[in-house]
Amino acid sequence: MLLHFYKMNGAGNDFIVVDNRDLSLQLDDEIIAALCDRHRGVGADGLLAVEPAEQGADFKFRYYNADGGEAEMCGNGARCFGRFTANLTEETKDVVTFETMAGTLSAHMVEENVRIAMSNPHDLRLNLDLAIEGLTGAIHFINTGVPHVVVFVDDLENVDVLKYGTVLRYHAAFAPAGTNVNFAKVLSPQHIAIRTYERGVEDETLACGTGMTACALLHHLLNGAASPVKVDVAGGDTLEIGFVANGNDFTDVTLSGPADFVFEGAIEI
Repeated sequence: MLLHFYKMNGAGNDFIVVDNRDLSLQLDDEIIAALCDRHRGVGADGLLAVEPAEQGADFKFRYYNADGGEAEMCGNGARCFGRFTANLTEETKDVVTFETMAGTLSAHMVEENVRIAMSNPHDLRLNLDLAIEGLTGAIHFINTGVPHVVVFVDDLENVDVLKYGTVLRYHAAFAPAGTNVNFAKVLSPQHIAIRTYERGVEDETLACGTGMTACALLHHLLNGAASPVKVDVAGGDTLEIGFVANGNDFTDVTLSGPADFVFEGAIEI
């Protein structure tokens, strides 16, 4: 069959998007991995599927990593999903709500950007007692919809993201689900730069929305940064994380940045 799809990207994090509101598509992990293959398929960091809502939101958000495995959430994917679904009705919506495995989220169209109201983070663990040979810097963990390790480093350009990302992603401390891994550098009190190894892609990506969020919140906890925090990503974009902090707890967490259509097409599956 021919699969009609759209290609979108959020700060360089790219996605295949399919409209499955009629639930006619049966995409297993093998098909999704083949579609995301950059040599033999469309090529993407993941696939977004629009499905009918079950609990009163506008839509249901399904997100699959490039290996075909389903994940709870994806921040850049959520912005693209918001932009895409805002245009599915006769009149373009300013706000779209959608159900995810990490809770119901809302996407607000703000001129050229999309602002996502994120779920509240949880499972914060600071200064984990993990010794990774060759890696300096304290290791922290927080779940911002999906699990994230954050390590602040002085030399972000030369850190071996693939090497240390792989070690931490599969470390026993984060088994069995594994974790995403971020390396961050402080540029100024309210501005950081990050690089991210993404679980499911099993490599560095140009951006990761939940990773940006994790790094910004850890920057607040460790360095006292006030909201909002600007975050530079490997793709060259700067995004903004807003939050309300109460001790080690956070509410009203938002992620603002671009969500762009690239092209649409059809591929045989």
